[in-house]
Amino acid sequence: QVQLLESGGGSVRAGGSLRLSCAASGSTFNPVHMGWFRQAPGKEREGVAAIFRIIDYAVYADSVKGRFTISQDNGENTVYLQMDNLNPEDTAMYYCAANTRSGRGLSLDRGGYNSWGQGTQVTVSS
Repeated sequence: QVQLLESGGGSVRAGGSLRLSCAASGSTFNPVHMGWFRQAPGKEREGVAAIFRIIDYAVYADSVKGRFTISQDNGENTVYLQMDNLNPEDTAMYYCAANTRSGRGLSLDRGGYNSWGQGTQVTVSS
């Protein structure tokens, strides 16, 4: 069982930055992949960034490429999402996710993850 706790959300103006953190714990913690997803009111949850932990390889949604950066601190079992040049369209609840199942490719699809955090709100005003 993996427990994920997000933090770092808040309210910023367009053009600003935020850094989200996801602290992972659990007796069986060994995720293959970690990801960040977001869900705006009335919209589907979408993947924005994911990382293949053992090789430190990341993928990004087109909407955030060049603005968001996912990184990890394996010693602290923490994954980060640095978000720069934020715009109002980035407003959403952001969720951390983990995939503990081997044999799967890195993905931004919800089905690729089997543990989820409770989310942290990000609000960007114009």
